[in-house]
Amino acid sequence: MFEAFQAWFLEMKEEFILNFVTKNRWEYLTDGLLKTLQITFFAVIIGIILGFIVAVICSTYAKTGKLKFLNFLCDIYLALIRGTPMVVQLMIMYFIVFLPLGVDKTVTAVLAFGINSGAYVAEIVRGGIMAVDEGQMEAGRSLGFGYVPTMFFIVIPQAFKAVLPALANEFIVLMKETSVCSFIGLNDLTRGGDIIRGVTYSDFMPLIAVAAIYLVLVMILSYFVKLLERRLRNSER
Repeated sequence: MFEAFQAWFLEMKEEFILNFVTKNRWEYLTDGLLKTLQITFFAVIIGIILGFIVAVICSTYAKTGKLKFLNFLCDIYLALIRGTPMVVQLMIMYFIVFLPLGVDKTVTAVLAFGINSGAYVAEIVRGGIMAVDEGQMEAGRSLGFGYVPTMFFIVIPQAFKAVLPALANEFIVLMKETSVCSFIGLNDLTRGGDIIRGVTYSDFMPLIAVAAIYLVLVMILSYFVKLLERRLRNSER
């Protein structure tokens, strides 16, 4: 049994050297990881900004009946984004919209994922805003605040605390969805693993490495989200 284990260990060692050490192939993964983090970071920013704007418009229309035209545009946006696959949106953005304009692939990916994430963030935040007691809005207005200041300084902070776990889950999903960037030839983390596979004709080690990196990223993000949730709970006391 020990000899079998030793043979397996030596085989894994050779596989590791072949896939990652030889010709510094590990750089495909590190370069891809940096590209994945870059896309995720800027897409999250776009998604948050766009999502909150859409959520405020939709919730304002639901509560007051105002902003009817803007709400109509938001409904179209939400229907299009939520009704089509992310990979199709990415390919349309690149091959049809931005490729003729010569826009960089990374910029295209950031915009595509940011716009996609914004639709889901909007629905999450809208649900949180609608769940805040109407008395909070009335209290803000009674103190002399206008509708917009009351929304941004009183209602949205309370809604944010309620929807933080759902938002964190959306950002985790967004980070994993960036793996489809290879459809437009972008060398992200998943593409880096595919390049190694194509050179070494070995599937196990590159795929396990890519999966492990994604898992570590998700665990780190989840840890910081828990810290934020704990701090928000403590601030309420």
